[in-house]
Amino acid sequence: MPELTELETKSLEEIPHPSLPQGSSIYGGTKVFPDYQAEDGETYFTLVHGIAHESSVSFVAILQATRAQRKGFESAIYFYGPGSLNCLATRGFPTTGNSAFPGEHNINESLKTFISEGGKVYCCRFGLSLHGAREEDLIEGVIPTHPLDVQDALIHYARKGAIINSTYMF
Repeated sequence: MPELTELETKSLEEIPHPSLPQGSSIYGGTKVFPDYQAEDGETYFTLVHGIAHESSVSFVAILQATRAQRKGFESAIYFYGPGSLNCLATRGFPTTGNSAFPGEHNINESLKTFISEGGKVYCCRFGLSLHGAREEDLIEGVIPTHPLDVQDALIHYARKGAIINSTYMF
């Protein structure tokens, strides 16, 4: 430990750190709502307009869509605008696939899992073009879409009676 001043030592000793041992519960665990499972034919549709790694919005939306899928919902995610960048397989530094920081590929790996478990992932071509991203750089299994498909996909899933989770960043 570095040499501390008298005031630094006093400050450290005022309140013990950490005040609770690792593993202590500080939150209750009661789930308030039932753990709903899909009924026959139910659908869950997620719209994502958030940049990868600029907030947790995109990642959490993928996790929620995956959870809905595992509950039996037909589940799909539609990335548009800057959200399209979440679908790139070319993320990494200094080369693609290498993580420059822990968790850099969380979104990539979560999308691959979602697709492998039967989910559909759509990505707006216009959203890609706005940021100079190429269609051939998409994660395998991501379905490229026309810019006008955003509205029609929303209508399609709404008419199916889908639960719609729309996330928006900016």
